[in-house]
Amino acid sequence: MINGSRLIFGTSYIFKLPVPEVWRILSSFCITGGDWAILYDTYFLWTYSSNLERESPRFTQPGDFFFYVLFNGSIVLATSGLFLGWRTFLPPMILALAYTYSQDNRRKKVSFFVVRLEAKWLPWVMLLAALILGGPSNMLYQGTGIIAAHLYDFLTRLYPTFGGGRNYVKTPAFLRRWFGGEDERSQRKGYGTAYASQPQPPPRPASGFSTAFSSPWSSRGQGRRLGGG
Repeated sequence: MINGSRLIFGTSYIFKLPVPEVWRILSSFCITGGDWAILYDTYFLWTYSSNLERESPRFTQPGDFFFYVLFNGSIVLATSGLFLGWRTFLPPMILALAYTYSQDNRRKKVSFFVVRLEAKWLPWVMLLAALILGGPSNMLYQGTGIIAAHLYDFLTRLYPTFGGGRNYVKTPAFLRRWFGGEDERSQRKGYGTAYASQPQPPPRPASGFSTAFSSPWSSRGQGRRLGGG
């Protein structure tokens, strides 16, 4: 068994010399709570992440979803870990995924345990459950996931679309290449990869020497008028 204390986040461990324990940055996003949390955390993580990766209109190019996870993870780590002092970050990451899912499927009916509701209310119901089960500190901790996801939405969609600004949070070119996006004509879809068609050259004019369907007379010499001198 692996000791859980070797997986949680802590700056004193990450910058420890002579061997920095940098794996804690990743492993702290893989730890669930006790009891039934390992089941429903895994279910929510799989449900929202797989749906976003396959069907979200936000992630159409190779590497887009991976960069989205990196961005949200960085904001959650900075707010929950460095600012609030928490050691594990899977619950706020799940809430970040749920928030983005709710923005893409606002009118869709979803279930949260026994509650049936529109998807736009899902992250707020999850935040209310965090308050009831763990108190205000737990709600604030998990709410950092909503902050991260909304910041991504604001920088990549709201501000460029409605504010007239630029999208500065774009997937880096090396990530696109890493995920097989070298061909700039390709566009990733949930059902495969679509390619832009190549322009076709204009058809060449037919002649007796270049087409297989030339007239039998096309290869003859110049004709003469009958009865001519």
